[in-house]
This record gives sequence, C-alpha cells and structure tokens, in this order.
Amino acid sequence: MFKRWDKMAKTFTRIGKEIVLAVKNGTADPATNSKLRVLLQNAKAVNMPKETVERAIKRASSKDQEDYKEMVYEGYGPHGIAILVESTTDNPTRTVANVRSYFNKLGGSLGTMGMLDFIFDRKCIFKIKNTGKDIEELEFELIDVGGEEVFLDEETNLINIYGEFPAFGALQHYFEENGYEIVEADFERIPNDTKTLSDEQVAEVEKLIEKIEEDDDVVRVFHNMA
Repeated sequence: MFKRWDKMAKTFTRIGKEIVLAVKNGTADPATNSKLRVLLQNAKAVNMPKETVERAIKRASSKDQEDYKEMVYEGYGPHGIAILVESTTDNPTRTVANVRSYFNKLGGSLGTMGMLDFIFDRKCIFKIKNTGKDIEELEFELIDVGGEEVFLDEETNLINIYGEFPAFGALQHYFEENGYEIVEADFERIPNDTKTLSDEQVAEVEKLIEKIEEDDDVVRVFHNMA
C-alpha cells in the first residue's frame, strides 16, 4: 500500500511541475493553452485532487516560483543497458550530481546528451475514449496528422494512438476538433534495440532504476531491457 501511495504522490508531483511549466510558457487559461488542457486531463485520469491542480496553476503565476527546466540525462547501467532519465528541476547542478552518483554507485556511468538517440525513438501517445469507432478507419484518418499506430487496449477499453513526437499538437487539435475525448496524453521513449538479461542481471539494473526514480527531480526513466 505504501509503495502505491508513494507512486501516486510522485505522479502528482510530476504533473504539478508540468502544469507549472505549461502555465509559465503559456497562460493559466486552458481555453488558450492546449498543453495545459492535456495536463488537466492527465490529472483527472490519475484522480489528482482539484485543489492540488489549482495550487500548481496559482504557483506558476507567483513571482517567487522558481523556474523549472526539463533536463535529460543519458548513460549505461550494468551489463550495457541504456538508461535515459527525464527530469524537471529548479536546480540542474544538483540533479545531475545526484543522477551521476546513482550511476557510479550502482555499476553504471553517466554519459553525454544525445548519446542514446540511436537507441530510443521519441513518440507521443494519446489515450481516447472508445466510442465504437472502427480502429482501422481511425488509423487511416490520423495518417495525415502524424498518427502511426492505433489499437484498442482491451484492459482499459481506451483507444491508444502512437504518433511522431512533433505531431503532438496536430493530433491533439484533431481529436478536439472532431469530438474525441482525450483521457490522457504523454511522451514515451521506445527502444528500437533491446537486450535480454538473466534474472540476476535484471535485478542489478532494476536496483539502479529504482534508485534513480526515488529522486524528487526525476520524472521518468526509460531503458532497453527486453
């Protein structure tokens, strides 16, 4: 139970920071800020309290609010596993020092930005309400706005759409203009080359990943373990 609550709290913190960034870079009005509109849907999807969302928007408008920066760190963990770390931080010097220490202590090494571009493809993903629309027909519709893969997640009964990274705005606009309800939207780093490890080796890599994920500045961690 405590682990679940800890994960939920981290999700709320991540979305809160993303809301602050969206408001800082745009406006506090969802009607005129498309990125904020999506984040409010994401907050709703994870049952983030309304007061927490409102506090984040209010905080972004405060002169005392530190500016967050989105930073990406790349390196290799034990057994040559590629690890990419996304963070949102008000102190990049602190964050990179922390992330480097995790790699060093647990059998990995932090590298330079862009070194893993050949391993990870960055994609956007949308999850929309299933209204009974034919999946193949929807996939055909979305080709012109950057949609690449469309499928029904039978567990959640939501339609998942993967698209090119730069197509995020065009896809969001298409869904909103055509009456599709966006439940959640995000970005993912998908490995195009994976490595299979033994159970013992997987445990070593997972220990490093878990340590990185515990850091308050870290938003997401991606890897290429099979």
